[in-house]
Amino acid sequence: MSAVVPVSRTTPRARPAARVEQRLQRERHDPEYGILVAIVALSAIGILMVYSSSAIKAYLQKDDTFAIVGPQITWAALGLVAMVVMMRVDYRLLRLASLPLYVAGIVALLLVFVPSINVSVGGSARWLRIGPLPAVHPAEFMKLALVVYMAYWFEKKGTSVRKFWSGTVPFLLLAAPAVLLVLLEPDLGTASVLGFTAVLLFFLAGANILHLIVLAGSAVPIVFYRFMHDYQMSRINAWLDPFSAGADGYHSVQGFLALALGGILGAGLGESRLAGGLFVPNASNDFIFAIIGEEFGLIGAGLVILLFVAFAFLGIRTSLGAPDTFGALLAAGITGWICAQAFINIGVVVGLLPVTGIPLPFVSAGGSSLVISFAAVGVLLSVSRETVEKGTWNDAPADRGRRNGRAHLPRAGRRPVASRSARAG
Repeated sequence: MSAVVPVSRTTPRARPAARVEQRLQRERHDPEYGILVAIVALSAIGILMVYSSSAIKAYLQKDDTFAIVGPQITWAALGLVAMVVMMRVDYRLLRLASLPLYVAGIVALLLVFVPSINVSVGGSARWLRIGPLPAVHPAEFMKLALVVYMAYWFEKKGTSVRKFWSGTVPFLLLAAPAVLLVLLEPDLGTASVLGFTAVLLFFLAGANILHLIVLAGSAVPIVFYRFMHDYQMSRINAWLDPFSAGADGYHSVQGFLALALGGILGAGLGESRLAGGLFVPNASNDFIFAIIGEEFGLIGAGLVILLFVAFAFLGIRTSLGAPDTFGALLAAGITGWICAQAFINIGVVVGLLPVTGIPLPFVSAGGSSLVISFAAVGVLLSVSRETVEKGTWNDAPADRGRRNGRAHLPRAGRRPVASRSARAG
């Protein structure tokens, strides 16, 4: 008899076919459309008011009512393209471009002092004109470059930003060149925006509060005694009592008059009794808010302020919901920069601040400011495409804790990714 070979009951079952590795994707959703609506609305109002405030002046000077608003429309179109492109690009790629952007911004600010290529406006060398290219304002580019580089630098430094030698001193070495070069142009308003934005990012990254207090307490008197010029001191005196300052208070008084003539409902579009900016200096740029108040009254001016408030709210919410430290600081820096600039411009017109030449973002005439601001909003929208869902507007994600009584941004890194099947489920 042949031996019967017993069959082992422990024979392993055939393994199922190996699952095909599924491709992982980062979760994304629609951008924050509220930011887009607010910015497009401000830009539309800006084009309308630039035309209303400049048409007569342009006709008298150049026999062309579209001489000023025409380029503004072109710059707005270019800005929209830049915003759409930056919105579609992963904002994390800006880490690679952060240092080149910062270096390019510093070099451009240095070129402003080269007489053969700079353009002096009102005694201040702020513009560059190279060959047939249109004049550009390097300080506008520096705003975005500074935000991108500092957001990346703070992300790398982590908690060491609280220390003096590894945090505060390097921060000063990075921020000071940009601010000082703009002060030397001189352009106190833009330097203030750059300084505020840098300090805001430093604070949000976890700076030592004592260091910040000492820094602010020493920076203000240094700027006041070293970089203040006679005409800037005259503006401060005129701000305290514009109606008794003669020519020094002319800008402020004309702005007050325009706002007063507008009343509640305004005189109507194109019905400005200070027609076309003939009496309001820089009506299409620095004092465009005064023309808005005159032609559309308190309601129109309030609408512009409300749009900036909505932008600030949504920008803060985007920063709180960002998936990493770099995105959170990018969103906070861009929001703080644009809102600080808007506050300074409107504050000058209504008499809260001394007169300084700084445009109202998205509204005032100016190609460099418009295109760079649109590109910055594109970066903000890119961050908003990956924000974490929250129950309420101030409900921070779970990976954020409380430290020293204030919010702590998440550490560098990417949030978990989900497979296609998980997303579909």
